Parts: sequence; C-alpha cells; structure tokens
Amino acid sequence: MGKEKTDGFYQIYEVFSKRNHKADFQHQFSLLAPNKEMAFVMAQENFMRREPVVDIWVVKRDDIRMMQPEERQIVNRLDNKDYRLTKGYGYLRKKWRQYEQQMLDEKEIMSWGEDGKPSKKKTK
Repeated sequence: MGKEKTDGFYQIYEVFSKRNHKADFQHQFSLLAPNKEMAFVMAQENFMRREPVVDIWVVKRDDIRMMQPEERQIVNRLDNKDYRLTKGYGYLRKKWRQYEQQMLDEKEIMSWGEDGKPSKKKTK
C-alpha cells in the first residue's frame, strides 16, 4: 500500500480480526514489528486480550496489493450495472394492473351462452 519510511529493521503489519464464526474479517490497526512472528504475538497481546475474537490475521503491508490508477479506470468503465438492479422493472406493476383490469371475472364468464358469447338475458 503506502511506502512509509522505517529504519529497515521494523516493518509495518496490518491486523484483521473476526469476532465470531459468522462475522467477516475487519481491519483493526497497523503495527511495527521486526518479523511476522513478533507481529503476530504483538497483535495478540494488544488486541485479543481486550476483545472477544475467534481468528486473527496479521499481514505485512508490502504484501497487500492495491489497484493502480490505470486499473481504476477499467473498473469505472465496468461500473454500469444498472441492468442488475430491480428498479428497472418497476413498470411491470403498472402493466400487471392493466392486465388484471382487462381479465374477465367469473360472473361475466358464467353469463355467456353456449356459443361463447354473452347471453342477452337480463338478470334481475
């Protein structure tokens, strides 16, 4: 990610934790450590003893890859996903109401004669 200056002995590590088995990992904090084993111990001491967690990840910041500016431009072009949203189908409710209004009800169908046309009898 960022190239912060360290004295060469310490490296920056990012700490992620998971509060329960169904939860997602969340970034908690960054720390300086001489190696990954020490970073893990420091993360446990600084975080796990205070917060209930089921898992913890400690990752060297240099191993985290971020998108380059030219890659972000590609994502912006691919960001038009309106066809995936259901808001585009809102007109169907109005169409369905119109269709239902045109449907025949049971009383009207029962009033038809055998030839399939409405009978000319008047009901009282």
